[in-house]
Amino acid sequence: MRMPPTWVRRILLGPLVIVAALAMLALTPLWLLVALALTSLVPGRFRLPRVLWLVTVYLLWDAMLVIAMFALWIASGFGYAIRRPGFVTAHYRLGAWGLRLLFWIFGGVLRLTITTTGSDEPDAGGRAAFEALFAPGAPLVVASRHGGPGDSFILIHTLLNQAARRPRIVLKYTLQWDPAIDLLLHRVPAQFIVPSGFARTPRGGGVRVEEALGRLATGLGPEDAFVIFPEGGNVSAARRTSRIQRLRDAGREQMAERAEAMRHVMAPQPGGMHAALRAAPDADVVFIAHTGLDRLVTLRDIWRELPMDKGITMRAWRVPRSEIPDDLDAQATWLFDWFARIDAWIGAHPELDGR
Repeated sequence: MRMPPTWVRRILLGPLVIVAALAMLALTPLWLLVALALTSLVPGRFRLPRVLWLVTVYLLWDAMLVIAMFALWIASGFGYAIRRPGFVTAHYRLGAWGLRLLFWIFGGVLRLTITTTGSDEPDAGGRAAFEALFAPGAPLVVASRHGGPGDSFILIHTLLNQAARRPRIVLKYTLQWDPAIDLLLHRVPAQFIVPSGFARTPRGGGVRVEEALGRLATGLGPEDAFVIFPEGGNVSAARRTSRIQRLRDAGREQMAERAEAMRHVMAPQPGGMHAALRAAPDADVVFIAHTGLDRLVTLRDIWRELPMDKGITMRAWRVPRSEIPDDLDAQATWLFDWFARIDAWIGAHPELDGR
């Protein structure tokens, strides 16, 4: 999918989301009455009104951020100083506030809770242990599993608002269709990429993935966190099968067998992780496992589960740089070992998956 040029996105998409948000807000009494009238025809607890309300909230949230960033653009001298540290910090703070607000509303409507822990012991110290893993003093590479809708939003929200880290994010180029995401992540360290297998286009910001990862990880500071999803995409049966077959085609039968044995995660791809660690030689690594969204793979799954009534649990482990091998092959095995550990943790906590 070809992205429109930046000037088109700024002139058309930003104002369009503001108009759409105001229209949805003005029509709230009408769509709410219609949704309530149709509720008896739709299974679930007020499923249709919840969805329409969340759409309205998201449009208003997006529009509000676009307006706030327009104000920051004017304050920066119409973009002249927008890349200076003070304005980058302002954008991080705006993103943190926006995600707090979004999760407060969505959490209430969907009845979602997020629990973080840095320990396997189910005690009150789990949250403190989680926060201690992100203590400042060294840059971090945060490697997370990728499973379930919105898990990247949840991770960034957690890093900004609980771990007090400034995330550097690599994300799919099509997210530039969202005006707030497009604006915000072009003003903080981030990189939109065209994933492997997609046609590259100069207008979509497409670059080679590993080059983008290495460039973005360069110059990490003690408050920064480079975010990577080594699986390369949300877990799905088709991706999992394809990944196993690619290992076999490459003659890595032992790795393929290990990938088949992992039921909750996919075989990680080591190239991006290696590029990030090479570009950030002082960074420790924090691995993130989470569960609670595992059953939500398709839009049909999400619709069926509304309201979700789920508890999402995130477990973190920190690995000092001294324990990370430098050799590419050894690093690939080390990464695979960690994803096997993440898979085992998820499998050992079936009570957390919301089933």
